[in-house]
Amino acid sequence: MQLGLRMHLHDSFTEEIGGRFDVNCKKLQDFGWKYRPLEESIVDAVKNFEECGLLVGDEKKNGHLKKLEKASENLHLFKADLFDYEGLYAAIAGCTGVLHVASPVELVEPAITGTQNVLNACLKARVKKVVVVSSVAAVMVNPNWPKGQPMDENSWSDTEFCKSAKMWYPFGKAIAESETLEFGMRNELNIVTICPSLVIGPKLQSSLNLSSSLLLSYLKGEINTMNCRVQQLVDVRDFAEALLLLYEKSEAEGRYICSSYTIRPEVLVEKLKAMFPHYNYPEFFIEEKGDPFDFNCKKLLDFGWKYRPLEESIVDAVKNFEESGLLVGK
Repeated sequence: MQLGLRMHLHDSFTEEIGGRFDVNCKKLQDFGWKYRPLEESIVDAVKNFEECGLLVGDEKKNGHLKKLEKASENLHLFKADLFDYEGLYAAIAGCTGVLHVASPVELVEPAITGTQNVLNACLKARVKKVVVVSSVAAVMVNPNWPKGQPMDENSWSDTEFCKSAKMWYPFGKAIAESETLEFGMRNELNIVTICPSLVIGPKLQSSLNLSSSLLLSYLKGEINTMNCRVQQLVDVRDFAEALLLLYEKSEAEGRYICSSYTIRPEVLVEKLKAMFPHYNYPEFFIEEKGDPFDFNCKKLLDFGWKYRPLEESIVDAVKNFEESGLLVGK
């Protein structure tokens, strides 16, 4: 990944000396003087600032990334905002591939405008392939889908229905994903989308994300009565493998659903109780109106994607909660 730098002289300074200028170092270069690449100077300077405590990175947010294997050699962090096109382009420039995973839950504009900015930056940077993370939320809110038939990639959430019901997360996800695929076809940019279900498993970061908090709430006695709405789950490690698989497979195209298990809440609670009996669990379950549904992941499975047993995901997630202090083991 290349690092770009744009330099401007301060306006008051340029006015005093009559405009911008450059210098000629030929006399010194004729003596054999050589200079190192600008990128090397910048990287070494910033690292020095950090070591001296003059710059403090967001360790709470990004510190776990720096602990990954060979992170010091292969990882470069850029400060970017989904609404800042120039910042996104600076991070993407020089890359051959981009995995776009950022979209806050329940916020429509970041999902739509933010994704458009990422794709425009990818187009300008001549990225060869983009994998955009959508969600099964862009698939499942489809009242016209045949009852009892597992939803596949042909199912799209009905945006008019979502709008009338004020279901803004599936609304934003469906709009963003459809526009993403249309953008790829219109601009001949190789784009693949992936729609994961609820992601569980051990987390890398110290903070608690939404999907982890849902599983954690089962164990902390925070919910005594729960609606019996079927849940679709996928392990975060299996999801990461699916992302890489779609990026590496040249024949990958269109959208892919990524989900491993469909389970009712009371069944999940019974599994948790059997493995971790000392925690507090919901006691009552209310049958919810509506037809249960499932997903068909054959398209992804045909590429060779595999997923681990649900019990392994649960055990690793709970142990991770305990190690990070979110749960106190007994």
